[in-house]
Amino acid sequence: MLIKTYGSAVYGINATTVTVETNINPGVNFLLVGLPDSAVKESQQRIDAALKNNGYKIPGKSIVINMAPADIRKEGSAYDLTIAVGILAASEQILSDKVSSFIIMGELSLDGGLQPIKGVLPIALQAQKEGFKGIILPKQNAKEAAVVGELEVYGVENIKEVIDFFNETSELERTVVNTRDEFFAKLNNSEFDFADVKGQENIKRALEIAAAGGHNVILIGAPGAGKTMLAKRLPTILPPMNLQEALETTKIHSVAGKMGKNTGLISTRPFRAPHHTISDVALVGGGGVPQPGEISLSHHGVLFLDELPEFKRTVLEVMRQPLEDRVVTISRAKFSVEYPASFMLVAAMNPCPCGYYNHPEKDCVCPPGTVQKYLNKISGPLLDRIDIHIEVTPVSYNELAAERQSEKSASVRERVIKAREIQQQRYLNSNGIHCNAQMGSKQLRSICKIDEAGNQLLKTAMEKLGLSARAYDRILKVARTIADLDNSANIETNHLAEAIQYRSLDREGWAG
Repeated sequence: MLIKTYGSAVYGINATTVTVETNINPGVNFLLVGLPDSAVKESQQRIDAALKNNGYKIPGKSIVINMAPADIRKEGSAYDLTIAVGILAASEQILSDKVSSFIIMGELSLDGGLQPIKGVLPIALQAQKEGFKGIILPKQNAKEAAVVGELEVYGVENIKEVIDFFNETSELERTVVNTRDEFFAKLNNSEFDFADVKGQENIKRALEIAAAGGHNVILIGAPGAGKTMLAKRLPTILPPMNLQEALETTKIHSVAGKMGKNTGLISTRPFRAPHHTISDVALVGGGGVPQPGEISLSHHGVLFLDELPEFKRTVLEVMRQPLEDRVVTISRAKFSVEYPASFMLVAAMNPCPCGYYNHPEKDCVCPPGTVQKYLNKISGPLLDRIDIHIEVTPVSYNELAAERQSEKSASVRERVIKAREIQQQRYLNSNGIHCNAQMGSKQLRSICKIDEAGNQLLKTAMEKLGLSARAYDRILKVARTIADLDNSANIETNHLAEAIQYRSLDREGWAG
């Protein structure tokens, strides 16, 4: 008897439906074909033990299982339940009437229990798109799949529940999630707030500008000046994610297996802070079985690189293209996958190995030339993609001890949202551009026009401060964001003057 059950394979952040065809004839054989990997081939032993421990068995006949399309490699143990249900239906141990209406996925334990799987959200979205009635999967993944509202989602703990469901001897409890309630309930959840930071008003202003325009930032300062503390609070002033952004972010974390148990929708912007010993593959993604890297996991959020010069140069250089294209393409001999990577880069570094160059109170003990050598660990092309360079000076005792309450993140966020709304209208007809940081040369010339006084100021600044040519475009983009925060249609000289301050590393002689 031939029975078809359905599973799903995830490539990149999209799923492809896999048809598992099970045919049972007289004889003694077990064949599993259709490009299964080792984990899929090992499913026979897991299924055999799981069925025996629940009062069922694999029939002693010739069983051929084909996983179609046969030219796509099937990886992982998530097909155990799909294959097991196919064998039971083909051997008439369960009724087969409803089997083909569901996507069935799950890894089996030897006692018949189900282990959670990866990539559930893309699988559920594809099931809905192809018109399946529902999806049966491990209970820990049910809430994530239930984000797709029109799909019947059944979370199960044991294969016996699935068998009883298809034999109509018991019902499964449907998991229902109100996506909008789930989204809005967690929208403003954060343990951090700008009000926690004493002093550093100029740094907070720079981060507000960065959030308003989507600009990348580098913070340079002595140890203990508050660089990490400030960076961790940046997501609290970014505009809230919309539902589409939340779904995209959740898909990436789902594919990477970072969702956790009983998690539905990620609705707060991600903040990723990898250690400086990270490899280039772990940062951008890849591996034998391609997985999203840290830059994709920070999609629609913030990637924080602390101690930037301590990262291996090769690791930093692989970020250059994703910073520009906002997507990562991982190519292999037989296929390639794309992961989105639209993130804000926030980097922090000491100005020198000892950390006290330009410190107002402590002396730098580094030998001559060491400061420049330390800064040279960061390449020009990478710095070229960072719009705002800001020096962070230590907070004085008086500021630390002051009782004055700092401005809360919620107040700053309101100004950022207003500035982003202006940009949204501006780039309404520009494909792929949503904020000032994403402007190309064409838009820059038409949008960032400055008057004669502004031209003269910029010319003087570039000559007197020794700013590099690459600083010109960045200053104009940042000035446009400052103007948006002021709700000004034109870039004024005061906007330019403030933007010029945020190019510390471009100044000749900054490092001695």
